[in-house]
Amino acid sequence: MGLHSAQKKHFPLKGIDGVVALFDAELRKPEPDLALLSLVLGFVEHFLAVNRVIPINVPGVRFEPLEPDCPNSCFPTVELGMLSALRERFTAQIRGAVDLSQYRRPAGGSSRELVKKVSDVIWNSLSRSYFKDRAHIQSLFSLITGTKLDSSGVAFAVVAACQVLGLRDVHLALSEDHAWVIFGKNGEETAEVTWHGKGNEDRRGQTVATGVGERVSKSWLYLKGSYMKCNRNMEVAFMVCAINPSLDLHTDSSEMLQLQQRLLWLLYERGDLERYPMAMGTLADLEDQEPIPGKENPYTIHLKAVNSAKKYYNNEHIYPFMYLAGYHYRHREVREALGAWAEAAQVMQDYNYFREDEEIYKEFFDIANDVIPTLLKETAAAAESGEEGGEKDQPIQAAALSALQDPECFAHLLRFYDGICKWEEGSPTPVLHVGWATYLVQSLSRFDAQIRQKVSIITKEPEPQDDDDQSSEDPREGRRRGPRRESKLEDQASPPTQSTPTTPVPPPTQPTQAKKVGGEGGTRRRSSGLRGGDPEGKAKSPSPVPSPAQQLPSPSVGPLVAFQSKKMKGMKELLSAAKINSSAIKLQLTAQSQVQMKRQKSTQSGDYTMSFMKRQRKSL
Repeated sequence: MGLHSAQKKHFPLKGIDGVVALFDAELRKPEPDLALLSLVLGFVEHFLAVNRVIPINVPGVRFEPLEPDCPNSCFPTVELGMLSALRERFTAQIRGAVDLSQYRRPAGGSSRELVKKVSDVIWNSLSRSYFKDRAHIQSLFSLITGTKLDSSGVAFAVVAACQVLGLRDVHLALSEDHAWVIFGKNGEETAEVTWHGKGNEDRRGQTVATGVGERVSKSWLYLKGSYMKCNRNMEVAFMVCAINPSLDLHTDSSEMLQLQQRLLWLLYERGDLERYPMAMGTLADLEDQEPIPGKENPYTIHLKAVNSAKKYYNNEHIYPFMYLAGYHYRHREVREALGAWAEAAQVMQDYNYFREDEEIYKEFFDIANDVIPTLLKETAAAAESGEEGGEKDQPIQAAALSALQDPECFAHLLRFYDGICKWEEGSPTPVLHVGWATYLVQSLSRFDAQIRQKVSIITKEPEPQDDDDQSSEDPREGRRRGPRRESKLEDQASPPTQSTPTTPVPPPTQPTQAKKVGGEGGTRRRSSGLRGGDPEGKAKSPSPVPSPAQQLPSPSVGPLVAFQSKKMKGMKELLSAAKINSSAIKLQLTAQSQVQMKRQKSTQSGDYTMSFMKRQRKSL
C-alpha cells in the first residue's frame, strides 16, 4: 500500500518546518507511519551529516537555505517521488518475505514464531560484513540504501516491519543500553531481535530472560524489568532521539540539531515524552545549548525526567541523574553536580555488575577517574587564582572555596563511592581496581580534615574490631573485562538524609564565573543538582556570592551519610583522619579486586559532555 493522499499533500518537505509539519500530522493518527518518518529523517541526515556536499553537485536533490542570505545553512528538499519509492521498496521487501497465513495468530496478538520470522528478514537483509557501531546507520534509509543498521536500529526496523504487516501488538522495548520487542496481549511477551555489544551473537526470538537467567533481576542491561514499553508515539520519539548530528568527532550539523530540538519539543508538548526520561534529557541538553525563546527552561525538564523515572520505572534508571549532573557540571555548580552523580550511584548500588553492563561501567569510570578529579582540581585552581588575583577575582575565589569548604560536597563524594562499592558486592566481575583508588585518594585530598570531619558517617552493622576483619571478605578471582565503548548508547536503600526532587522547580541562577571549571563547551552533558539533606528536594538557588568566611557551614551542623557498602564502612575512620592515608585507602578499596589495569583511554580531560553525547547518539 502506498502513501495516502493526506500524507502526499505534505510533500515536497521544505526545510525544518516541512518535516515538523509531517511529524505533527502523523502523531495525530492512531498509527503514525514509522517507516515513512524514519526514511525522512535518514534522508535528511544523509545529506546534512553523512554526505554533506555542495548543494549544486547532488543530482536530483534540491537544497534551500534555512535562512535568507545564508548559503552555508541549507536543507535538502524531500521530494515525494523519492520517499515514496523508498517506502514501497521497504514494504515490498517485508510483505514479499512474510506469508502471514503460515503463522498462527493467538488471540490478542502475534506469535513468537512470526516475530522471529520478521527479525530474520531484517537480519538477513544486512550486509555480511560492516562495522556495526559506526555512526548514521540507525534509520530505515540506511537499511534500504546501504543495507546497514546498528543494534538498536535493527530492533526499530523489526517494529516498523511488523507495522507494515498490520501487527499492531508488536512494540519496541528499551532499556538504557539495549532494545528488544514486546508483543502479545498487553505486551506481556518479550523477544530479543538484535545483538548487544561487540559481537554479533544474538538470541533472536528468545525471551529477554533466556540465556541470562537470574541476571535479569540484577543486571542494569534489563533494568530489573523497569524498562520502557513503547507505544507508537514513543517509537517516533525513539527515532528522533537516535538522530546523529555529528559530522565528525568535533563538529555537529547545526541544521540536524535544530531539527531534533524542534521535533522533541513537538513530542514533549504533546505529552509523548512523559514516560521517556532519556528523551527529556536530550531535549533539555539541546535547549541548554541553544534555547528557543519562550520555551520551558532545561533545568525543569531535567527534573521532570528524574520524576518520570521515579513514577513509572521504580527509580531504577541511571541516566536521568547523569543528564541532570551534566547540566550542573556545565554551569559549574559543583555541589549540585556531585549530588546528582551520588544519586546515580545510589540507584546503581542495587544492581550487580555483569559483562553486558560495561557501558554504564564506562560512565562511572570516567566520572570517578576523570571528570570529578578534574572538576575538583580546577575548582582548587580557581580558588588559588582568586587569592593571587585582584578584586575582580574574588567572586571566583569565593565560589571555588565554597565548594571545597562545603561538607555537603564531601558527603556527596562519599555517597557516590559508596554506591559504586555496593554495586560491586555480589557481582561476578569486580568493579574497582587500583586505578579507581588512586583518583579516590586524590579527590578526598581536596577537602581539608576539618571539612571532612563535619560529615557524620553511620553504618548499620557493627564496625570491625581489628584491621584483619576489614579485609576478610571473600576475594573475587579473575580479570575484569575492559569496558565496552562501542555500545551506546532497586529497592533504593538511600541514606536517610538523601533526597531527590519530586516536583519541578525553577532553575537556580547561575553563579558568577570568570574562569571555566570543568570541560569544553561545545557538546552537551549531564550533571546533578541534588542536595542530600534537602527535605523538599529543591536545588539551592545561589544568592550573590558572599565572602569565603560566610560560606563556611556552621560547625554544629553537618550532613549525615549512611554507608551501605562493606568497603566504605571499612574506611570510616580513614575518611575523617587528620591526614589521608593513601596506602590504607587503596588497600581497602581494592580488597576484593586486586586487578592491575591500565587506565582506560578517555576523551580529553574534562570533555565530559562530548564523551557522553557521542555514546548516546550511537544508541538510545
